[in-house]
Amino acid sequence: MEKHYFAHSTALIDDGVKIGEGTKIWHFSHILEGSEIGKNCSFGQNCVVGPRVNIADGCKIQNNISIYEGVECEENVFLGPSMVFTNVINPRAFIIRRNEFKKTLLKKGCSIGANATIVCGVCIGEYAFVGAGSVIIHDVPAYALMVGNPARQIGWVDKGGNRMSFNADNIAIDSYDGTQYILSNQTIRILGEN
Repeated sequence: MEKHYFAHSTALIDDGVKIGEGTKIWHFSHILEGSEIGKNCSFGQNCVVGPRVNIADGCKIQNNISIYEGVECEENVFLGPSMVFTNVINPRAFIIRRNEFKKTLLKKGCSIGANATIVCGVCIGEYAFVGAGSVIIHDVPAYALMVGNPARQIGWVDKGGNRMSFNADNIAIDSYDGTQYILSNQTIRILGEN
């Protein structure tokens, strides 16, 4: 059976894994059983995925990242080098807590900076941007710019990853595609959508 993805000779791909066309898996990475990876994804060296993890099309996973069971990445998520996921709130070496894994959802287009930590059980909103080294302990709104430990919101970013600037009517224009946003009650929505 012909592969439609690239896996470096040092990468390990377990049985029962689905990998989409155009995906690249680099040096010393391991994709565990039951995981599903979309099209045109990229995994840097020394990544571990799974078991039973879902990663949608177009995701970029940089070097030294472990994506544990319970994590789900929607389309076009960016994970910066050496960022960290957790999957149990109160781990102990001597207590098995596999039945306590918390779901962590990264929504479409969000970016997580290098060395950031995402504590399990949160949702990172669409196109949100988590700065390098930040520690996320709560849900993050769509388009939010988050920094610090614990992370706090310091602004809003557009699809292009640039900080939004709002006019007097609380409207901003996306630097990537010209979409117009309105800020209302600390929520971003696309102008003209309900």
